[in-house]
Amino acid sequence: MALLWSRTHEGRRYEVRSAGRTRRLYTDGVFHSQYHPDRPVTQGVWDLLYLPVHFLDHPEGARVLVLGVGGGAVLRLLGRHARCRTILGVERDPVHIDIARRFFGVPKHQMVQDDAVRWLEHARPGQIDYLVDDLFDGSHGEPVRAVRADARWCSHLARVLAPGGVIVMNFASLDELESCAFLRSRALARRFPSAFRLTLPGYANAVGVFCRRPAATGVLRRRLRAMPELRLGRQGGLAYRIRTLR
Repeated sequence: MALLWSRTHEGRRYEVRSAGRTRRLYTDGVFHSQYHPDRPVTQGVWDLLYLPVHFLDHPEGARVLVLGVGGGAVLRLLGRHARCRTILGVERDPVHIDIARRFFGVPKHQMVQDDAVRWLEHARPGQIDYLVDDLFDGSHGEPVRAVRADARWCSHLARVLAPGGVIVMNFASLDELESCAFLRSRALARRFPSAFRLTLPGYANAVGVFCRRPAATGVLRRRLRAMPELRLGRQGGLAYRIRTLR
């Protein structure tokens, strides 16, 4: 994979690498994003952050918030396949925002530079239908969550979610997901009657999906099968796995 662009800024090393039209973002050696404009999916964990939007009956009308933009692969997938009403990514790193715009084709109006924790604390309650928490930093070249998924943080996420909304959280491992307050706290669990785990072969990540109303894996599978452009489970598609958590 060729080095397309690199920069060191405030002690952090940023690299954009290419393989044909595929673009990958690495920050301090951590793999943050992958996207190809001519392929329906990334064949990576970013697809798992997009797919649950189809638990919503009308994703095209959804108000979407993505915490942690990276290169913007999730924003591109949501705009391409779900055509959501509004999509906003909150990213504290100005270099990531610049990379997402220049190399990954994310529209400037879909991103804001801010600290996600601060932004969420000042957000209006009930304004988001689909919320993606993909807040990661790096440690010794390995991705680590930037914010612990404890009761305080999960309560902040729940506060801005609209009735019937969906929260999607990326974790570096299954153990991290199982420690999430949406599963450990009875009070939070009562507010989210359906919870699921999404995984992908070849990735250690476990993605948690928490729905404010009852949902079933069969509904998601049926809606995804009705989207031939995704070609899920076929060559070039996505062999995702989904399991009910409770």
